[in-house]
Amino acid sequence: MTRSSLIRLRYRSSALRSRIIPLSPAFLSYLREDGIVLPSSPHDVPSNPYNNTSTSDGWDEDPDPDPSLQFPETHQQIQDTISELGGLVAPKLNWSSPKDATWISMTKNSMECATPNDIYLLLKSSDFITHDLEHAFDDCAEDEQLKQDDIQYVLVLRKWFKANPSCEFRCFVRERKVVGICQRDLNHFDFLFSLQGKLQEVILQYFEKTLKDTFPEPDFVFDVYIPDPYEKVRLMDINPWAQRTDPLLFSWLELLTLQLPAPLLGIPESNSTPIAVSSSDEDTQDEDEVEVVWKPEFRLVKKDDPEAYSFSTPQYSAHKLPRDVVDASLSGESGMREFADQWRRMLDGAAEMQMHKEDEEEEESVTT
Repeated sequence: MTRSSLIRLRYRSSALRSRIIPLSPAFLSYLREDGIVLPSSPHDVPSNPYNNTSTSDGWDEDPDPDPSLQFPETHQQIQDTISELGGLVAPKLNWSSPKDATWISMTKNSMECATPNDIYLLLKSSDFITHDLEHAFDDCAEDEQLKQDDIQYVLVLRKWFKANPSCEFRCFVRERKVVGICQRDLNHFDFLFSLQGKLQEVILQYFEKTLKDTFPEPDFVFDVYIPDPYEKVRLMDINPWAQRTDPLLFSWLELLTLQLPAPLLGIPESNSTPIAVSSSDEDTQDEDEVEVVWKPEFRLVKKDDPEAYSFSTPQYSAHKLPRDVVDASLSGESGMREFADQWRRMLDGAAEMQMHKEDEEEEESVTT
């Protein structure tokens, strides 16, 4: 069992219902392959009505082999897990989910998956998943004994539910202290400001009770979901303390330099919530003096903040491709060849029209 699997088991009482599937070398090779070839399905309808046994170039069009034949046990386990979790799931590898590839999803910008093919399409289209497969140790301390081949990759399938994005928060932990909290959805939600104190208290109580002394690393980032009535925390994810984790309303420079509270006098490694006490003589200390509890920075998107308006463009748009290219890739190599032929003919036609237009303009200039 992998370390990440043990962590998920440790926090399963507060985490969303999930199942962990170890991935075989054959399945990982499939994810790494270029192109998108999906297993055949009895409900599939040919997406390209012009597919014949040969193309205009004279190439034979052999049907692509079913890739699931390379990993039948994994494929069947994924099918069974989807059924066990109610028919709809959201996928994730060890560290990342394919949220940058939801543009290609059949359910319109969602990670909701109802079939293994839905999962494969997201995983193979995601730059985040490719990073996990090829660059897992970037930004990590060097360890000569640990190599890429030593990673036991797993597929985590989480029971799908429609979350309210305004109730999702990202929390940054440095030296086992929460130094920052912010929204995950970068839109303005006016009602959050009246709940800010309550939300902060609920998050800190959860951290102190569940994560602070049990998570193996002192620095990490965790995401939580706190639905109405905003009293129960659901752990959504735990991310590395690394630049590849989005700091959202913070910057990494801020998170690295935010001042941490000093430990209580005489208790350097106190596990209790740090407090700042005004220095004064014991003989003259006011009995009514109130200790000030240190709290982390909690940022929400304000109505007039640039963040409230600068995120109208689709998220992860840099990872997207034109829909025509996507549809062609789903038809395999023959689909891409046909798309390339159509694109070339379109360019040739545009060039011919431009030349014809220039000839007409030249004739008009001569006659005038």
